[in-house]
Amino acid sequence: MQPTSTVADPQAPLAPDSRTFARAFADVRDAWRNRALWGHLGWQDIKQRYRRSVIGPLWITISMGTTAVAMGLLYSQLFGQDISTFLPYMTAGFLIWNFMVGCITEGTDVFIANEGLIKHLPAPITVHVLRLVWRQMLFFVHNLVVYVIVAGIFFGTLSEPYHMQGDPNLHPGISWTILLAIPGFFLLAVNAVWVALLFGIISTRFRDIPPVIHSFINLVFFMTPIVWHTGILSKLGEGSGDWRVLIAELNPLYHFLEIVRAPLLGHAQDWHHWVVVGAFTVVGWALALVALRNYRARVSYWV
Repeated sequence: MQPTSTVADPQAPLAPDSRTFARAFADVRDAWRNRALWGHLGWQDIKQRYRRSVIGPLWITISMGTTAVAMGLLYSQLFGQDISTFLPYMTAGFLIWNFMVGCITEGTDVFIANEGLIKHLPAPITVHVLRLVWRQMLFFVHNLVVYVIVAGIFFGTLSEPYHMQGDPNLHPGISWTILLAIPGFFLLAVNAVWVALLFGIISTRFRDIPPVIHSFINLVFFMTPIVWHTGILSKLGEGSGDWRVLIAELNPLYHFLEIVRAPLLGHAQDWHHWVVVGAFTVVGWALALVALRNYRARVSYWV
């Protein structure tokens, strides 16, 4: 009698019921139920990165603080901005940007980097995405210390109604509306999951995607209102229309940035940012679920 092989053929067609939305939803649901697993792995990632370091994860905060303060001081002088309002603006923006970019760039490699676990650990592939987002959230909490220090130093200015130079809008100042940053960040994390899931699946199949995104993201940084604010564009557009404002408005990352940054700084909340982010959340998760439905079983063969 000939022995029966149990090794799956990567070129063999998938079982008919393996490409269903029920399986895709089950993958996400089961990954969430395994939060003890990806939560532990996320902690271990940080501990491993700073193994044998004297101050450990505090290097995250020191690096973030040094960069934010240096860039804030530089660009405040270049743009003629008041340091008491611009430095908190720059710090908050840079903090949120690091979280978003970390999820995007590492998301492209999320399955490739976890090749060993994917092939030997029987777990939903979404586990690796949640591990990535959880790790970036821990980095964000570490870096949040820098914002608290900067905001504390300039709290007198930020707690009263104020203008940013070149910005016609009067901002009401920090108040109870700072709590809106919590649902804003939660929505940011929800979107980070589908971004890493979708880009991770595509990049696993097409290995040219990660370097393209890594290169493109540097350009997007300077086109996103982080080291400058939209009030400058409005001022430049006086007398010739406000078409320059579209530079920011057509950038999706600007809207994700604002739903967290505006409450943190006590800026006037513009609800159209929430509408845009909500639309991207629905469309993005729909695309991610389609990719998960069709290619979830192929990821282990592609890595």
